[in-house]
This record gives sequence, structure tokens and C-alpha cells, in this order.
Amino acid sequence: MESRLRRPSHVVPSWVSQGAVFHIRIRTDKRWARSLVNEALGKAIFDSVAFYQRRLVWNCRLLLLMPDHLHALISFNPSKEMSKVVGAWKHFHVTHSSIQWQEGYFDHRIRNDDSLDEKAHYIRRNPVVLGLCDTPEDWPWVWDGGVWV
Repeated sequence: MESRLRRPSHVVPSWVSQGAVFHIRIRTDKRWARSLVNEALGKAIFDSVAFYQRRLVWNCRLLLLMPDHLHALISFNPSKEMSKVVGAWKHFHVTHSSIQWQEGYFDHRIRNDDSLDEKAHYIRRNPVVLGLCDTPEDWPWVWDGGVWV
């Protein structure tokens, strides 16, 4: 019998409260040779996050770029499907920034404020754990609720 991995649907159940925050992780394709953490590409990504924020497509509380992936804490406009928003955003960067993403993305709904704080801490420590900097404050590739810090 052939085993198949089931692909996540990314459908937010109707019982999830509006404004729920999700931890989103999007990876680049392993064959893609460029890094997300360079001045031009980083700026293009942060500019697009701000554009979606101004258009009320999402409320991005935190986005951190790593060389081959990104982490974000985002709540989505309830009138838009999360999978379509993320898919459109990724497609924009395929066509305008030539980023090659892996298919799909990871999402996890944050259930309470303690979990939100823990996830934000985990995201900010990601470059430290991977040896890319000494402290979270040293990592320049962070968009923090409207500000590129």
C-alpha cells in the first residue's frame, strides 16, 4: 500500500475568532540559489508586507527573514481566505522578485497571549540559534508591526 502525505488545507474553520493570529512559515525552493536576506530583496518583501497591511489584507505583527525562509505572525482580513492571500503574495514575488518558493506553507493558529509571546520570542531567536548573529537585536531583517527594525 502506497503511503501519501496529506497536504494541509489552510482553511480556517468558521469557529476560529476573527482576528486570530497565525504563525506562518514560508520556505524558498531548495534549488533557488539566492538569499532572502539581501538589501534589494529584503526591501521588496518588506514593502509588499506594508502594502498588504495598508490595504487591510492582513495585520502583520512580525515578519523575520532568514536566508531560505521567513516567519510571520499575521491575522487575516476575515473577508479573505488565508490560503488565497498567502498564495497571491507568494505569486507576486515569483513574478516581481523572481523568488522560487516551495509549494505550500506552514501555518499554526496562536491560541492565547502567552503562546503569541512564546512564538514571537522563538521567531526573533531563530537567527541566533542558527549562528547568524549573537542577539536577536543584531538581526536586521525584521519587520515589526509596520516598522522595519
